[in-house]
Amino acid sequence: MGCKVAGAARIIGVDINKDKYGKAKQLGATECISPEDFKKPIHEVLKEMSGGGVDFSFEVVGRLDTMLAALESCHEAYGVSVIVGVPPDSKNFSVNPMLLLGGRTWTGTVFGGFKSKDSVPKLVTDFMAKKYSFDPLITHVLPFEKINEAFDLLRSGKSIRTVLTF
Repeated sequence: MGCKVAGAARIIGVDINKDKYGKAKQLGATECISPEDFKKPIHEVLKEMSGGGVDFSFEVVGRLDTMLAALESCHEAYGVSVIVGVPPDSKNFSVNPMLLLGGRTWTGTVFGGFKSKDSVPKLVTDFMAKKYSFDPLITHVLPFEKINEAFDLLRSGKSIRTVLTF
């Protein structure tokens, strides 16, 4: 949704769970692919699809291998890779500096680059003005007592967001 709002013409969703493709396209993805459908690494596939590398990539899973693949899929001279996903454990990995010296940018975000004091009121105002609809992101509504079921749905890839009611 954010890529679409930002004016992206081509949005490639990458996921091994093909059940998510319909929702991804509903929310703005122009195409969806699975790394399991290719014999070569997904970053090479994306570089070929985009004619040298994507302008922006977003890693939202929280795995070190997908973080590196997202970086490597970016155009070497100007691509920007954003880490959104949080790994379950504090882990480190080594990166060849040559991946960045050509001009790629690697950054991370926890709150989408928003400054909470200024941005949250604007986000709420835009939501109330129906500039954004978050309804398509809510796939389940459960009572709070079923919080463990909500996490199971999320981990299994059957939920995008579950709202817990009290």
